[in-house]
Amino acid sequence: MAAPPSFQPDKLEGVSNTPSQGQPQNVKPPRPQPPNGGIRAWLQVLGSFFLFFNTWGIINSYGVFQTFYEEEMMLGSSSSTISWIGSLQSFLIMFLGALTGPIYDAGFVAPLLYAGSFLVVFGHMMLSLCHTFWQVLLAQSICVGTGAGLLFVPSIAVLSNYFTTKLAFAVGIAASGSSVGGVVYPILIRELQSTIGFAWAVRVAGFLALFGLALACLVMTMHDLPPPAQRRRFIDWSAFKEAPYTLFNAGMFLCFMGLYVPYYYIQSVAIQQHMTSEDLAFYLLPIINAASTFGRLAPGYFSQWTSPLNLLVPASLISGALALCLLAIHTQASLLAFCALYGFFSGSLVSLSGPVLVLLSPHPGVIGTRMGMCFTLLGIALLIGTPVSGAILDGEGGTRATWVYSGVLTLVGGGVLGMARVSMMTEWKLMGARS
Repeated sequence: MAAPPSFQPDKLEGVSNTPSQGQPQNVKPPRPQPPNGGIRAWLQVLGSFFLFFNTWGIINSYGVFQTFYEEEMMLGSSSSTISWIGSLQSFLIMFLGALTGPIYDAGFVAPLLYAGSFLVVFGHMMLSLCHTFWQVLLAQSICVGTGAGLLFVPSIAVLSNYFTTKLAFAVGIAASGSSVGGVVYPILIRELQSTIGFAWAVRVAGFLALFGLALACLVMTMHDLPPPAQRRRFIDWSAFKEAPYTLFNAGMFLCFMGLYVPYYYIQSVAIQQHMTSEDLAFYLLPIINAASTFGRLAPGYFSQWTSPLNLLVPASLISGALALCLLAIHTQASLLAFCALYGFFSGSLVSLSGPVLVLLSPHPGVIGTRMGMCFTLLGIALLIGTPVSGAILDGEGGTRATWVYSGVLTLVGGGVLGMARVSMMTEWKLMGARS
């Protein structure tokens, strides 16, 4: 069995790793290898877990807000209009990667952590005071979304400074925080809303986010590596000349257009079509998120012996097929089975995308930039994907057309990811992974 991939020392432009004749002997030493373990490295995983918990965990919980807004706060507004709140929030967490990637590459990790943490907590406190659509849009979408966007790239990229062969597994453990958060936050909001009201339920969620993000800021540090020798550009246009990177971006764009449709609408559709009781319907989203915890951990573990993209392709194809299976689901038992399976396979797309992007980067100095470029495109997909599906849901197509939209886009995206894998057959060896 071939050895798992590992990073090669970073060879930056203008920095020589071996002194030549006549050169001064105080040239910077080669970039050291990540430790690939140890207490300090695993503390970064803990910190990254709480970053995911309070970024993607909050965004994965939006379905419970969608249902509450439709039935109470914004009664009379269309599903498509309300879904802009969640889609804009999801867009910002990805889109801001274009900004935070180069900032991360320049070594300014602490400002990203502190500013992002403040905005996430402050946004929750402001949301507790909101009563109208535009107020919610500013607090939940703009403020919380911007804060989460500042935190997302560091939550993955920092780990690449501490792990090599165990990177995908470490990212899987960290990314499971989004699944755990997606279980805790909906239940917390739902249960507290009925006892202390929506405003205080959101404030309690804000205090929970404050605790987790403060812990992350306390333990997360950059590994002692030399800073980049030159300022990184915000966009690495040369990356799009590489077929694997371009096809990977295109495939993930299509997947994210359809992937989150069930996360947004499974609860409201289950209630409207009387497939479950109203109380049980509110637990469908936590079930999806709970199952996605295992979907993030298991592929990350097995990717130590195979390419992350080898697991990402079938996971996306199965997710698309499962979305189409919603066309034939009309009972409570089958709906619960769908939630468990969909959560498991859809969870892999977020946790495995980061390690794939690390492998698609020629050296660690451009990881943040390339992640930011990809996440920006995925942010656009999230911005338009769910409002379009909401318009389909409100229109003549109804529920069936919505599930077709979700399933077909995810399936086609999985096919394009398969093309990316084929295109990497030669370049793969250059990056240290097996074909």
